[in-house]
Amino acid sequence: MNILAFNPGHDGAVSYLKDAHLALSVEAEKNSNYRYSPISSSDVFNVLGEISAIPDVICTGGWWPRDHFEYVRGPVAHAGYRGVSKGEIMVGRRHFLGKSIHSFSSSHERSHLLCAFGMSPLPKGTPCYALIWEGAIGSFYEIDPELHIEVVGEPLDKPGNRYSMLYGLADPSFPKNTPYFRISDAGKLMALASFSRRNEPTSSEKKLLKFLLEGPYKQLSEYDGPEGLPYCDVGLDDAEFRNFAGIFSDRLFDIFYQFAKSKLRRGMPLLIAGGCGLNCDWNTKWRYTGLFSEIFVPPVANDSGSAIGTAIDAQYHFTGNPKIDWNVYSGMSFEAAGVFDLAQYHTVEANYETIADMLAHDLVLGWVNGRYEVGPRALGNRSILAAPFKDSTRIRLNEIKQREQFRPIAPVCLEEDAATWFGCNWSSPYMLYTQKANTSALAAVTHVNGTARLQTVSAATNRPLYELLCAFKARTGYGVLCNTSLNFNGRGFINRIEDLSAYVLDRGLDGFVAEGKAYLVKSSPYSQTFMADTKVPSKG
Repeated sequence: MNILAFNPGHDGAVSYLKDAHLALSVEAEKNSNYRYSPISSSDVFNVLGEISAIPDVICTGGWWPRDHFEYVRGPVAHAGYRGVSKGEIMVGRRHFLGKSIHSFSSSHERSHLLCAFGMSPLPKGTPCYALIWEGAIGSFYEIDPELHIEVVGEPLDKPGNRYSMLYGLADPSFPKNTPYFRISDAGKLMALASFSRRNEPTSSEKKLLKFLLEGPYKQLSEYDGPEGLPYCDVGLDDAEFRNFAGIFSDRLFDIFYQFAKSKLRRGMPLLIAGGCGLNCDWNTKWRYTGLFSEIFVPPVANDSGSAIGTAIDAQYHFTGNPKIDWNVYSGMSFEAAGVFDLAQYHTVEANYETIADMLAHDLVLGWVNGRYEVGPRALGNRSILAAPFKDSTRIRLNEIKQREQFRPIAPVCLEEDAATWFGCNWSSPYMLYTQKANTSALAAVTHVNGTARLQTVSAATNRPLYELLCAFKARTGYGVLCNTSLNFNGRGFINRIEDLSAYVLDRGLDGFVAEGKAYLVKSSPYSQTFMADTKVPSKG
């Protein structure tokens, strides 16, 4: 059965399942579009250009009512945002290119649950718990062997909104009378929390914790004069605010932990979905609670996985199979046919040993390989790579990316070396957990609290990146590199060669690697030094 599914909200995506295999997932923000975008006609046509047959089912994920009429009369095109019962699924028929096919919609809540279960290593029929924590939802669920879903309870409503709002409180540029929050702030607060001493809160901080965490979610404007709240507009460099960010993060997690400890049976697996599933610190805490036999977080834990989840739900409805085969590199192929100014570059044949030598010479390189990653994390197919040894490299990378200097740079590491450098003796291919660095040699990828947001790589998970890491290890003794996403500020991954060249030249990278060749910027001092030292043959 072939299933085409759409996520209509932010983090929009279109996904295609072909006989229980994730054949393609196109995310609206990718190809240099704005982060968190809804899908557009271009995204739809990109997917239609990749599939060779009329689908058997077209799905639309659940979302909020689009207007008051739909709110009053009930949804027509899609199911709602909340709901876990199979009885709330919408099934019908529709015409597509002259053929009558199935239509399907289920709730946004179910899309997260089915995405996590369907992509997990748990076999069909495995009972488990699930946690969805995102902007609007903060609930635990029990899933039985028949895939019946029961809400166990909601420890806290709108945890993602609450988490993001704290960052906006301290940021003078954020208006305190807005009913909204900035989605991007959650990841920034996660970085700031690492600066915390995690000491006991002061009396004024306890007052702020109460406002933020007790009772229904409240906007900053609901406080009697937001300027009276501690840390209002103090700025993001304020040391005490950074300390409080860690206290707040721990308190929010503890609400869910205490609920799980008292309400859930020990020893069952836990699936985690929703945008808070991208918080590596919290994922690591869950791993070490001892409450669960295993933890699984999909790399598309945020709404970018909702189209996949709705497709899995449809597959389960029509075939009884809630499991899919998938690969994280299931996005679109790189568009290499565009025109860019070759005169700006030395062109070098790009074997792994030569690229490793470039990186060892402190070149910062764009790295493009195969299809782009699904989900928001660059996992070695749309990445900026650099040597991991100097803190000055971290500073340079954050300047290139036009982002705050408190943001960490992640390491990508050979799986067999992860225990040596990061104490990680398991596979961690999706950059979803933090580990303590075991050495001071990796300053560029070690955060202020000594942790690193680690991605491990094996020959099976990403062969080209694995070979490059092996070559870099042979050259330097370390199978570790800096890895950060290849994107314009505020936009998704670059996927066209003309955009890649423009980015490299505008942001001051030393070159890029694509389609088997390295293109080194002639005007770059790092590239000039490398070419002079190595005498590598080049064109141009």
